[in-house]
Amino acid sequence: MGLDRKALKSRLLKKLLAHPELNHLRTLGDEELLTSIRETLQKKTASELWIFAYGSLIWNPLFPHIERCAVTVEGWQRQFCLLAPVGRGTIENPGLVLGLEEGDRCQGIAYRLEVDDNLESELLLLWRREMVVGSYIPTWVKAKNSSQQIEALTFTVNSEHPTYVNNLSPEKIVESLATAKGVLGSSAEYLSHTVQGLLAEGIEDQKLLELDRLVKNRQRELDQ
Repeated sequence: MGLDRKALKSRLLKKLLAHPELNHLRTLGDEELLTSIRETLQKKTASELWIFAYGSLIWNPLFPHIERCAVTVEGWQRQFCLLAPVGRGTIENPGLVLGLEEGDRCQGIAYRLEVDDNLESELLLLWRREMVVGSYIPTWVKAKNSSQQIEALTFTVNSEHPTYVNNLSPEKIVESLATAKGVLGSSAEYLSHTVQGLLAEGIEDQKLLELDRLVKNRQRELDQ
């Protein structure tokens, strides 16, 4: 199955994480998520609301938007640095998903949301997806395209979180992405969809392209 709005409305991710072996990962309830949303919006300085996508939100945003464009964010880079013991992997073989860490630059997609009476309920679905265990930090960043600079909300990695890993070897990253699979799909699919989503916007992330090649090669080896 894939992640969709029905799954978010049913709190699927929170349910998947309710496993005795994952009790070190505290899940957040809706009241805590709403508090986080309101505190985050209080820090917004622009009248518009943009969301910066650098991973699965590129190819599966699941929220209505009125505009989208390719942008670059300076001072941050995407990295496979978060373990996925459910969704894209299992407890026995956790997958990996992307986080945004301090670094060089990151190209991705910015979505402009309608600022109306439905905004909080839409953001709650987004928070159930990105913030269910607090592995990300809602962060306002400056995103640029060829014609403008915008203030955008994104989810940077929480380096204090138990799922954060920053010492994996390149070989371990390839092995995890090539082999891990959960109820939402495989980590390899997550990587491939991100690469294809970027390419559809004319963005060639050379590190992701090379990683995707290595993962596919490893999967072919395993199939032999």
